[in-house]
Amino acid sequence: MEFLSCRVIVHPRDRDRSLAFYRDGLGLAVFREFPGGTVFFLGGGYLELSGQGGSAASPDLALWLQVRDLAATAAELADRGVELAREPRLEPWGLREAWLADPDGVRIVLVEVPADHPMRLDSRTP
Repeated sequence: MEFLSCRVIVHPRDRDRSLAFYRDGLGLAVFREFPGGTVFFLGGGYLELSGQGGSAASPDLALWLQVRDLAATAAELADRGVELAREPRLEPWGLREAWLADPDGVRIVLVEVPADHPMRLDSRTP
């Protein structure tokens, strides 16, 4: 099986509010727009806002967004008026994380992978 691309689809309750959050608040670049939807670049994948959501987001779902510099990202978000639910901190599993949520409550985890974290180490045998 081969997967060629990845897209997360979010059905916002208020499209304009969510569009402003992801475009202006998080600063995501628009990949394409179509009637009733907008697709953003999201690292190695895409985030699509389309359709109409009918309820708040499930606490069982979160977007995990890796950033190069968590402190700088948190400061930039603050400058844009985006509030963090939890300030950056080093987690017991070795990642630096900050938490926030979109207007519908979709949990977003901002992650910085420190240089010495196992995720950055080459696990291939020579």
